Amino acid sequence: MVVKVYGPTYGSPKRVLVCLIEKQIEFETVDVDLFKGEHKEPEFLKLQPFGVLPVIQDGDYTLYESRAILRYYAEKYKNQGTDLLGKTIEERGLVEQWLEVEAHNFHPPAFNLVMHVLFAPFLNIIPDPKVIEESEEKLRKVLDIYEERLSKTKYLAGDFFSLADLSHLPGFHFLANQTGRVSLIRDRKHVSAWWDDISNRPSWKKVLELYKFPV
Repeated sequence: MVVKVYGPTYGSPKRVLVCLIEKQIEFETVDVDLFKGEHKEPEFLKLQPFGVLPVIQDGDYTLYESRAILRYYAEKYKNQGTDLLGKTIEERGLVEQWLEVEAHNFHPPAFNLVMHVLFAPFLNIIPDPKVIEESEEKLRKVLDIYEERLSKTKYLAGDFFSLADLSHLPGFHFLANQTGRVSLIRDRKHVSAWWDDISNRPSWKKVLELYKFPV
């Protein structure tokens, strides 16, 4: 059964697509236009009652929330493709730790920055300079901690690429390429080297080639 992924052009679904490629899982995509409000239409809300992306359908199994989907496929196909969870329970613990860091420490300020700098004109939002400034300051503090961590290990959970690194790809892409904030990355030697490494993975390059960001 081919996995069906909704909303491939947006950031969070791209996490899922990279995971599926790394795990060598066949998939197809279904476009959802957020700017036209298609995520709030009744048919979509039957799949995702909160009206956000991504959603996957795998046969008669439906799952939403990108990081839950990552964990599901990394575990279900643990012995296929790239091992994204680590080989020991201790490594798995670190993968989970840094996935949580990404979700709760990195993603919120990155999301706010992207919304106010990049997407505001398309969503009829007036950019708030205070939100932008506060988000940048939070990101500096978070990335200082990343710099310390990555001075000791090649990747966030250790010396192996994992879901912890993969989950950062969309957010870091926005910082590096679409918000004029690449200095947040380049001013930190080890963060910069890590970003160059993970952003050059064939899986991420393929996702960017096949599914252009809408903005």
